[in-house]
Amino acid sequence: MHESNTPPRRVAVIGGGITGLAAAHRLVELAPSVQVTLFEASDRLGGVLRTERRDGFLVETAADNFITTVPWAIDLCRRIGFEDQLIPTNSGYRHAFVVRRGKLHHIPDGFVVMAPSKVWPIVTTPILSPLGKLRMAGELLMPRRRQAGDESLAAFIRRRFGRETYERLVQPLVGGIYTGDPSRLSLQSTMPRFAEMEQQHGSLIRAMYKQPKRKEQGSGARYSMFVAPRDGMSSLVSAIAARLPAESIRLNTPIRQLQRTERGWSLSLLNSPERAAEFDEVIVTTPAKPTSRLIATMDEELAGELDEIHHARCSIVSLAYTRDQIAHPLDGFGVVVPAIERRRILSASFSSVKYPGRAPEGSVLIRVFIGGDCQPDLADRSDEELLQIAHEELQQLLGIRGEPTMQFISWRAKMPQYFVGHTEKVSRMRSLLERHQGLELAGNAHDGVGIPNCIHSGEQAAERLMLTAAREAPQTNPV
Repeated sequence: MHESNTPPRRVAVIGGGITGLAAAHRLVELAPSVQVTLFEASDRLGGVLRTERRDGFLVETAADNFITTVPWAIDLCRRIGFEDQLIPTNSGYRHAFVVRRGKLHHIPDGFVVMAPSKVWPIVTTPILSPLGKLRMAGELLMPRRRQAGDESLAAFIRRRFGRETYERLVQPLVGGIYTGDPSRLSLQSTMPRFAEMEQQHGSLIRAMYKQPKRKEQGSGARYSMFVAPRDGMSSLVSAIAARLPAESIRLNTPIRQLQRTERGWSLSLLNSPERAAEFDEVIVTTPAKPTSRLIATMDEELAGELDEIHHARCSIVSLAYTRDQIAHPLDGFGVVVPAIERRRILSASFSSVKYPGRAPEGSVLIRVFIGGDCQPDLADRSDEELLQIAHEELQQLLGIRGEPTMQFISWRAKMPQYFVGHTEKVSRMRSLLERHQGLELAGNAHDGVGIPNCIHSGEQAAERLMLTAAREAPQTNPV
């Protein structure tokens, strides 16, 4: 019988956010004999995902749910036995509001991000003027775009539906998703489905009407398709980490530099007795700019492409009130604010309305988003200013009396922005990466924001490594 003396392959995963965790878990799934080491610079896993419990409130610091229309997150939850921990949104309030002249109005039923699927809600909505409604209807007569290449979300919507639909509905909805400026965001990289609708059907309205009709009533987003962990995102992080070998996780170990060696890859370690560690392959899942710094000495061109990816700054403020402090019925999941309203917030999410267990009985938890690419200076205000801005805006929009019973700066972070031409940039990056055998890059700077896309990115990186390793493995015949 043939016994191999070949040492096990060693793979490093740099970054302990959801992308890195998904990559490490997929490696362990595909090749249990591979020695996986996950390096995280901080003292905890999860990256921006973190759940805080304060005074009976469950507060998410970043994403608080994920969509199930793409399979990658829900599939991972099934594989780790976590699916029974997922809860749906509250079925009674699956719609959202938009601000017009300081007042909250329901986003028209059936209007999903960038296009309507129902006539009457558009006819009766006070959000659009009669001329704005006529221009929206005129989308049925607009010709397909003939030019090849990418265009911005704003240019696409203004071309198809007119300026008013863009300013009053699409811009605030897109801004709420990407914290970005739709005049710079790439249609092809963010919402390619709508470009496909135009080319296939000649009209987005026609395409929406040809889709299978859902029984669910709602607006703004497909809220029935969203789920959240019952005990918060940190419970999902812990569940994935529990499936990894305990010795594979190294916290408080930032990586200073990544270098190619004759036999693989060398990682320069900080805060460690070891000065360097050697691996056969590496998956880097850190954000674009830290990744750029890691690889700068080995590939200036690839590092430059990564460094050019713009990030929008955004802060999240979580505020709590007793229910009787708030005049608004809160009969929806949140509100988005058009830039044309010239207010100081992007949006507000009614967390305790969306999901149970987020606030004590008789209390309400609201998350307020401040900053983004349309108001970048606001995101960098002091904690005191952010709390004041959030409270004052909610006071005016929701009719709140008195001070918050709990307040918390949940998140100060940067969201990658997929500008026009991002698809081509990613293609160039992948071509440059082919120079470096055994190195993979993953994360939300590449192919999609949101938890499912991050999980998919990490798992794909792991699968590519294992596929390459299988092709290169020496073939031996048993004796």
